[in-house]
Formats: sequence, C-alpha cells, structure tokens
Amino acid sequence: MSLGRYVITRLSVAIPVLLGVSALTFSFVHLLPGDAVDVLTGYRDVSPAVEASIRAEYHLGQPVWEQYLLWLRDAIRLEFGESVISGRNVAATVADRLPATVALGGAAWLLALAIGIPAGIVSAVKRGEPADELGRVAALAGIATPNFWLGLVLLLVFSVRLGWFRVIPPDAPLVSLATAKFMLLPTITLGTASAALVTRLLRSSMLGELDANYVRAARAKGLRERTVILKHVLRNALLPVVTVAGLQLAFLVDGAVVVEQIFSWPGLGRLLVRSILRRDYPVIQAAVLLVGVAIVLANLLVDIVYAILDPRIRY
Repeated sequence: MSLGRYVITRLSVAIPVLLGVSALTFSFVHLLPGDAVDVLTGYRDVSPAVEASIRAEYHLGQPVWEQYLLWLRDAIRLEFGESVISGRNVAATVADRLPATVALGGAAWLLALAIGIPAGIVSAVKRGEPADELGRVAALAGIATPNFWLGLVLLLVFSVRLGWFRVIPPDAPLVSLATAKFMLLPTITLGTASAALVTRLLRSSMLGELDANYVRAARAKGLRERTVILKHVLRNALLPVVTVAGLQLAFLVDGAVVVEQIFSWPGLGRLLVRSILRRDYPVIQAAVLLVGVAIVLANLLVDIVYAILDPRIRY
C-alpha cells in the first residue's frame, strides 16, 4: 500500500472518531439536569429576553439532532458563541490562552525527550550495572510521582523558601527571558513522568535490538560500538518511542490542567478549571472539544510518521 493510500485509510478512521468526540462534547449540555438554557447560563436567573436570545443562538427550538448539526457547523467555523460570564467571544478567549499551553506542553515534551532518550540509551548499554539500576529507579520514581505533588514541592522549595523563582508568572511577553525562567519549574513538573516513560520504553526496546543478528554482524565487521549503538540499534529502537512521544505531546497539553493551576500559568487548562467552577459551559465545550481534537490528530500524525519510518506497517 502506498503512503498516500495509507494516509487516506487512517483519515477515514479519524473522521468518525472526531465526529464522536464532537457528539460527546455537544451532548453533555443536554445530559445535565435542568433546561439547556439553565445549563448554558450556569443556572443563573436571566431575563426572558436573554433566555430567548440564547434559545435562538443555540437553536434550542429545533430537534436535538438538528441542534447538533448546527452546532457542529458553527464549531467547524470556530463559532462557539459568547461566554456567559464575561460576554466575550469564546473562540477569542480560547485562542488567547492556547499559546501559553502549547508553549508549556512543547517545552515539557522537549525536556522529556532530552532526558529520556540519553537515559534510555545509557540504561540499555550498561544493563545490570549501577548506571542501569540508577536509571531504572529514577524512571520508576518519575512515573510514580504525581505531578501535582511534584509541582507543589518545587514551588515550595525553589520559589517560597529559596526565592530563586517567582511564585506567579511575570508580567512579560510569552517569548521573553523572564517568562522562560518562570517556565522552568512547571516544565520540569509536567515533563518528569514523560521522561521516565520514554526512558523505560527506549531501554526495553534497545535491549531487544541488542540481541538481534544484525547487531552481531555489525560487531563482527569491526564497527565501533558507538556506531553500532547510535546508527543501527537506536534507529530501530526509536520506532515505538516515536509512537509514545507523539501521543505524549497531546497528553502533555491535556495534562497541563493541574500544573497550570498550581503555577497560576495563564493557559487553556487554567481557563478550563475556572470555567468549570463558574459553570461557563460554552467555554467548557470549546476547550474540551479542542483537547479531544488535539489527541485524535496526534494519533493520526503518529500513524503517518510511523508508516514513513517503517513501511511494513502499511500492509
């Protein structure tokens, strides 16, 4: 199967999943107790004129299936209505918070790869030695440590006690030295578990490759061990890591909800928490749909990259 046909096949699977995500996002407003207008206004008392305006805006007089189709049409156009709290356009509100979340998630992802790949290589090459044991213990601790606890500890030690970092984000542009310094602690908090996962996965994958016949043949030819490891073993061992790394990028953006709340980071996760507490359902719908779409698209991208790296899976 050619790469183009494979991509079309994966798209044909991703589209129904995206529709399912959108249907679930739309339906939770109608599954909550009370009238849909009460849900959309956070169960606040509104005037008859406002209620009529909401019913017209969200097509609440139509059958539910028709409401969904109209809502889906508006969602494709990035038209989610207005916030019931601020009265501001929902799409603009989400767009303002998205860059901060993407920056934090991207930084944590890069940190996870920068730590996890070298640590996994060393742990596999030094199997059974103290370096391997240390790497395995550190990886297990990284996976087992809740990120909310790690974030609170880092904040208490390095911000409150030592005063090396600010407690709240600086009033500075996203791309600035002050913001980059503040992002260090939340980046470590968010990326630790992913780094540990990449370390364990790469170690396991490399151990399987080190016993392969082509590795013995490469060593018999007199190739340097460094060349064997980095050019031959690592290349094949990275295939499962690519899958996990791609999915982790989406889940890091999703997992930033707790970390953003701890560090008061003005991202999408903090907006989602505040919207839930204030029952701002149009914003909740937009944020949840965005996270769901990001995860589905990340899966699709991973499948395509994997097919490029290993053409055998196309068949």
